Amino acid sequence: MTALQTRTELPEITDLPVDDLGAGTGPAWLESWMRAHKGEIVGWRRAIHAQPELARREHLTSARISETLLRAGLEPRTLPGGTGVVCEIGHGEPLVALRADMDALPLQEQTGLEFASASPGVMHACGHDGHTAMLLGAALALNSAPSLPGRVRLVFQPAEEVQPGGALDAVDAGVTEGVRRIFALHCDPRLEVGKLGTRVGPITSACDLIEVRLTSQGGHTARPHLTADLVQALGLLATQVPLLLTRHVDPRSGTVLTWGAVQAGEAANAIPQSGLLRGTLRTADHATWTELEEKLRALVASVLAPTGVGYVLDHVRGVPPVVNDADSTGMLRDAATTVGGDAADAGTEQSSGGEDFAWYLEHTHGAMARLGVWPGSGPQRDIHQPTFDLDERALPFGTRVLVHAALSALEQAA
Repeated sequence: MTALQTRTELPEITDLPVDDLGAGTGPAWLESWMRAHKGEIVGWRRAIHAQPELARREHLTSARISETLLRAGLEPRTLPGGTGVVCEIGHGEPLVALRADMDALPLQEQTGLEFASASPGVMHACGHDGHTAMLLGAALALNSAPSLPGRVRLVFQPAEEVQPGGALDAVDAGVTEGVRRIFALHCDPRLEVGKLGTRVGPITSACDLIEVRLTSQGGHTARPHLTADLVQALGLLATQVPLLLTRHVDPRSGTVLTWGAVQAGEAANAIPQSGLLRGTLRTADHATWTELEEKLRALVASVLAPTGVGYVLDHVRGVPPVVNDADSTGMLRDAATTVGGDAADAGTEQSSGGEDFAWYLEHTHGAMARLGVWPGSGPQRDIHQPTFDLDERALPFGTRVLVHAALSALEQAA
């Protein structure tokens, strides 16, 4: 193993070259900290990237975060599930929060980076390594302030990439209690570095997991009339249910059912006894999301009724849409323009992807924004792909945005 792999704490690296696109735009204590430590933010990201961990297995990442915060004189605590870290900076009221997710994806990295994943089949392909490094940077920068007009709660959340996600665990552990506002950033490879994509209202969509297991007595393909044709039933489900659903929901809701896995049978001349259909059900509308399970169950039952095939439908409710409130979104927008000027402010569309940051917004005000990580030229490598990488100039930029947003929220609520 390399020295990077054997160390638990995140290494202190100060000589990694990275441009600070927001240099000179903060209070004196922030400028002082950024000048001395912006290279460390990049180093933390690379260390986390080199040893990615899947959802609810982020033990090393959690330990590294805790030790980095402890060395700064802070008092982090691990979430009850054994991964994830919560820490507070400052004293008194009001209380605002900043959140980053920590988990990686089950992908084999193909970037060729010097600090590429050392864990086969696991990769930070969604920018969570960057999210974590920026929140660490914001934490230590805020900790360097002579005083703060309240407290900032740092939430290093596990298990964003699975359903049910780690945000529910964090909420159950009380991380939203007393919080006036919460903010988060998410890497966007379609947005140029130095820009922040903001949107009032829904910025992501609800996403549920759907699994239908079919059963039949099976039989010979020469005599389908003597059995229940399971493969035909799978085909009906796969084609008819998404089509019929479009006539049972408001078309303006952006509701989409897409199947991602179909499994049944082996032999060409045998009707199988079991089959599986698995997919995702997404909607851009919160009210529609609350009605979808009942509608889907009715449609599946009606489509399968004539076939004689048995079934079990498992509808796993995932996440609601992330719905940004106007005030919190304005604070992120103002933070971006403070750091990068008017050109840093970029609008963004609602995504059909899901994000469990939405669960925090069921309990408090807040907003998520999209952080530009594309260099401005060359390919735009999408998230959740084995070639994904980010322009590291986004790390000090994002760190500054988080700090400014937290300060703005504290000052407004004070």
